[in-house]
Order: sequence, then structure tokens, then C-alpha cells
Amino acid sequence: MVYRGKEKPSVEIKLTDGQENSFIPSYSSLDQIQGNVAVTAHTDTKINQVFITFEGVVKTYVEKMASSSPTSGRSEAFQCFLRLVQPMEDVAFPDAGILKADETYTFPFTFAVPEKLLPQNCDHGRDNDTVHQAHLQPPPTLGDPLTAAWGKSLMDDMSPDMAIVSYAIRARIINGKKSNGKLNITAEDSKKVRVVPQISEHPPLIVQDGKDDDYQLRKEKSIKKGTFKKRLGTIVMESTQPRSLRLPPPRTEKPCPVTTSANINLRFDPAQPDAQPPRLGSLVTKLKAATFFASKPLGDIPSRSSDFHYSSTKGIYVETLTLSTLCMASAQWDKHNLPDSPPRRDAALSASSNSNPNIPTASSSYKHNLPYYSTHILVPIFLPGKDDSAGSGKKVFVPTFHSCLLSRIYVLDMSLSCHTPDASITDPSLHLKLPIQISAEGSADARPSISEDEAQAIARREAGDFAWHPQSVAPPSPEYTEQAQFPSFAPPTPDDTEMTTARAQSPEPMVAGMASGIRRSSGNVRAHADVAPPNYSVHTFSRSSVGSSAG
Repeated sequence: MVYRGKEKPSVEIKLTDGQENSFIPSYSSLDQIQGNVAVTAHTDTKINQVFITFEGVVKTYVEKMASSSPTSGRSEAFQCFLRLVQPMEDVAFPDAGILKADETYTFPFTFAVPEKLLPQNCDHGRDNDTVHQAHLQPPPTLGDPLTAAWGKSLMDDMSPDMAIVSYAIRARIINGKKSNGKLNITAEDSKKVRVVPQISEHPPLIVQDGKDDDYQLRKEKSIKKGTFKKRLGTIVMESTQPRSLRLPPPRTEKPCPVTTSANINLRFDPAQPDAQPPRLGSLVTKLKAATFFASKPLGDIPSRSSDFHYSSTKGIYVETLTLSTLCMASAQWDKHNLPDSPPRRDAALSASSNSNPNIPTASSSYKHNLPYYSTHILVPIFLPGKDDSAGSGKKVFVPTFHSCLLSRIYVLDMSLSCHTPDASITDPSLHLKLPIQISAEGSADARPSISEDEAQAIARREAGDFAWHPQSVAPPSPEYTEQAQFPSFAPPTPDDTEMTTARAQSPEPMVAGMASGIRRSSGNVRAHADVAPPNYSVHTFSRSSVGSSAG
């Protein structure tokens, strides 16, 4: 038999911002999340507080691969990087703190997705301030299959089980504290939401040749007719980082295709005067999504995947997606005849100096007295939509981001094949790996919320309290210009000598208030809801150690 007095109150979170019927409620930066928490008690129930929060957490773990030790396990980390608390009004709270039986109490809430996190969310060691600013950007929802959706279809965001970023609205009914000091939660409920913050495009990466194995912006390859035949020449393939792929706002019903383009420049340096450039074959473009995760805070932005292999605290997961396969057989080569070099001109300088950005610099085996060939290819890059075939339409893309415990980056893999005339060996191919970013747009109607005092201050400023007064731009009058003298050649006058003596004897500074007038000013940062101190507790442990995890 079940006694009604032992039944917990029912708690239900309902949204009222137009997404109450959405399969997965989705929000971007500065979007408002509005709703109500309905609480119904089956019997008269004493409560002390109704706690409504909007929280964002990161969970990661790394498996320790030990071949000789039996204490292999995993190291885990947890970080609550965001916690917004909804203040409760007295009129919404029940009389005497008692929920009457079979009555429904409604507690409204309003949250705004922040553009930046509080500075104390990233209080670990860092290599530079750029890392700190990147870690203060709210990360997008990642790794949760129930929130990776497009419309009413569940999608795959190409993330491993070892890295999860989730956002949720939580409502808890508090009734005092337990004997161990923890809050006594009478009833609670939570509702997950999907957050894709607005992320702008960052400057291109600086790729160092020979030092960044994950990126390759230039490739040279020797072309031969056969294994033991003479060399025809050298082909050079070169490109730069393309513009970012811009994601639409998460609530866009009919989004436009997400596209960009990559410029590929080719050059052929013949080994003999009669050597002709090879015929181009197919160009295969692939997108690699790399997820870096760690059980300890990262002090730098990940750039080398080799640093995350065979580590007990760091890991990497890469998934490759084919974007397109294009035929380049119709590409035409342009022949360039170099003029006779002037006497005593450096041959290397003559070969490498080129004012055309679409022509790569000469290869290491280029002969300066021979002509060369070049061509240019514009490759369209597009992300597959939900209606694309071959399973690629089931992928959902998150923007490029870097946080304290995990990062997501993208690499454009481009492979071009060439057909050598009368070749008796396999056709050669050139391979480039370009860094590419995926950025995200914010909602068009999202605006930062301001208080009444801030609105009045803006109104006073627009009304003319700080009116702009025009300044005269006429040249100075002759009385100030005709008597001008260069200071280093003008002899001192008696008046100047007396003024200098007076300055030396005066105890007061010549410019009053220069030191005392400088003071440190502080401003108040206001959010729509009260911001509680974040629970930033990144920790690690393994199965072989004794301890408990917080959060």
C-alpha cells in the first residue's frame, strides 16, 4: 500500500517562448529562454525554497591504456561552466511555505544565453591570453544524441562518448538540509535544451612547413613516365585556408546551403624543353572533424594530433566525411615564357619572384631557363544537408570551439590525381590538408537586455545631454605662425629663465591632479538573471585510486 503522504510533489518544466512544441528547443547567444515550473503536491507539503537554474556542464573521460599494469582505468573530469539562478518573487511563493494538496503553483523563469562566461571559469594555467579568451566562449551542445537534432530527426554530431557538453533547465524543491549538511531535495525536474552560440570567424592559422603534420598547404611531386625512365618535371600544388563555413541560426526552418570555396593553384616545372604538363584527373574533397578531449585543463589550443596519442590524460577522436568528387580533366594549363634574365641576376631570385598570387613559387628542381605552366582551380565546398544521400545527411555540424577540457576543429582533405602520358606506373596524386573553420550566426532578433536605469541613460544621451559641438578647422591666425621658432635653435629669453626657476622652486606639480586624478574604476556586469558562482571543479581520478567525484 502506498501512502499519499509519502508521494513526492510533481514538478514539470514548460516553455512559453514559442518552442514548447519543438522536438529539441534550440537557442543561440542572447536568446531568451522563457517558461514556467508547475509544482503540484498530493498532500500539504512544507518547502523552504524553489530553486530554478540554467546550467551548462562538460564531462570528459580518458581511458588509460596500460599493457603491463592491472590498475588501468579511466581519468574523468567534470566542469559546471554556467549556472544562472532565477530570483524568486514573494508573490509566487506559497503562504507560510506550504504547498496545499492538489493545488498547482506556477513559478515563471527567464534566462538569456550569455555571450561570454565569467573569467573565473578559466582559472587554470594558460600559455597566452588568446587561450583564455577562447575558453570564455560558451561551447555548443556536443555529444548528446538526444539534443543533436535537425527538425524532428536525431542526428550525429561526430563526437565520441568520451566528451559531452550539455545544457539544461533544472527545477528543485528544497526542504531544509540533511544531517550531513546537504540540501534536502524534495522533488526535481530538468529539461535539456540545445545551444549553438554565435561564433565569429577567427584569423587564419599560421602553418609552419615541416612542423605541423596535421596541415599541408603546399605539396611538390616529381612526375615520371616509369620507374626507370627519365623525369618529366615537377608539379606543385598550393592553397590557403578558405573562408569559414557559416552555420545559420539554430531555429532556422529552411536554411540556405552552407558553402564556401577553396582556391587551388597548380604549377608544372618541366625538366626538359619538350616536356608537357600532365592531364589532371579527379579531385576528392573530404572533411575531417577532430575532437580533442582531456581530463585535465588544456593550457593551449590543440594543433598537433600527435600530442594526444598514447596519453593518460588526453585523447582525440577523428571522423572523416566525403564532401565531393570532381573531374578536373577540362582544366587548361597556361604556358609562361620567362624573358632573358639580365646579367649577374640571381637565378633563384628570378625563379621565385612572382607577382601573380594564383601562380605558386617555383619548385626546388626548377630550371630558370625553361618555361613553366600554371593553372587555377576554384573548388566549391558545401556541407551536406539533412536530405543528402549516402548517410552524410544524418550529420549535424557544430562550430569550431575551444574550451578548458575539449576542442573541436576541422581539416579539409583534398587529393588530386594526375594522368602522365604514356605512363607505365600508377598515376601520381598530390595531397593537401587545409585548416577550415565552421562559424555560427546568432538569432536576428536577439538583443541584450538592459535595466531601466541603463535605458534612461541612453535616452538622456540621445536627447542631447552629450550633444556634439562642431569644431573650427580653419588654419591658425598669423600671430601664432609668423613668430614660430624651432625650440632647439631658439636662445632662451629672460622670461623663460624666470619661469624655469619658478618651476624648480615650486613644491606643487605643474599639472595639478595628474597623479591624484587617476583612479581605478569598476563597473557592474548585469545579466537578466542573477549569476551564482560557477561550480568549476575539474578533477581527475582513476579506478586504482580511492576518492569520489564532485558534481
